[in-house]
Amino acid sequence: MLKQKINQATKTKLSQTLRTWLPILQVGIEDLKESLNEMIKDNPFASVSENKATRSDGKKSFDHFYKNSVSDTLEALSLSKKSVYELLEEQIIPPLFPTAKSQEIALKIIECLNNEGYFEYDEELLKDFSKEEVERIRQRFKFLDPVGVGALNFKEALLFSLENEQDLDEELDEFCRFLITDFDNIKDYVKEPLYKQALAVIKKFSTPPFLEYFEDSRAIVPDIFIYREDGEIKIKINDEYYPEIHIETDNLEHEFLSSYIKEAKNLIDALEMRKATLYKVGLMIIEHQYDFFVGKEIKPMKLSDLAEDLQRNSSTISRAIANKYLSFEGGLVPLKNFFTTAVDDEGETSNATIKEYITELIKKEDRKKPLSDEKLLQLAQKEFSSMQIGRRTIAKYRIQLGIASSSDRKKLYELS
Repeated sequence: MLKQKINQATKTKLSQTLRTWLPILQVGIEDLKESLNEMIKDNPFASVSENKATRSDGKKSFDHFYKNSVSDTLEALSLSKKSVYELLEEQIIPPLFPTAKSQEIALKIIECLNNEGYFEYDEELLKDFSKEEVERIRQRFKFLDPVGVGALNFKEALLFSLENEQDLDEELDEFCRFLITDFDNIKDYVKEPLYKQALAVIKKFSTPPFLEYFEDSRAIVPDIFIYREDGEIKIKINDEYYPEIHIETDNLEHEFLSSYIKEAKNLIDALEMRKATLYKVGLMIIEHQYDFFVGKEIKPMKLSDLAEDLQRNSSTISRAIANKYLSFEGGLVPLKNFFTTAVDDEGETSNATIKEYITELIKKEDRKKPLSDEKLLQLAQKEFSSMQIGRRTIAKYRIQLGIASSSDRKKLYELS
């Protein structure tokens, strides 16, 4: 009877931890702290903080490990890449910003930019300067890259962009300004003689200003490191990026505390389970994809194999590996890229290989005569003789890659 009670209690605890583990496993590593804070927002005795494993310069110690022990190659690929804010700061120089004061105001304006690149006035940041001074300096941002940065909204960003157009005659320039100003009613001017020309000019402009920097400005933090040491391929979980959960009861021993403490401990256990699960994922990837880490292609690998090993269903594991990355000396790779389906009898060619081949073919195609799905299939069958797929599958892969049909590509090529 006692044994039965113990088993039941163990199962109950495990079940509670598992319920917490699944959402923690599925969330991206960058959002862990925010998710944990949400989970314990009603717990007065628990708090979440960043991991103390930092170096003296404030960087995470995983950065130090990664840069010095794993790969200088990735440092060149991603760590040296400048953010859009750094690029802007480099442009705050004479003659556009000739004085120390104009440069100071310009740097403050950069701090006031939102994540789209638009200016949002901050009373506290700009308290030392008059609004007239700030506005005068902000207007100079129309000559910075990315074009449109520092504008108040998309209309002004388009007007900033128009300032950089060199070859417009006065009449077309004036009509473009008119259309932008009355952009909400732009369709009312379809019959105007300059409408098509003006619209073609406006369509060239990229808004919001930070559009092309969205992906670059988002720091991708890997969950798993794969590295070489003493001739062996090894794995390390990026646990130094994990937030820490603290339990503070001030030595109180009231009965109502137990549920709060239990909740916090379940979260701590769930975090450890997340690390253990991802470590298993990493080990399985190394085992099945060893050739990839020595310079060859990714092999077919079923998600169901991983799900079976972890005793979870495939949909759970699919959500768990989404938005998670592995870093190795060749760069950053999304975990989902390792789980592909074989498209040949030998089980050696994956759908990822086919997609990569399609991408390369389209990059090199004749722009006057883009490759149809049928032609793509023929070329793929010639390259991978044992491949067992049809034209509809090729079309599906092309759509998944975000590539337009041959007829649409032809139109796009003509426009460009």
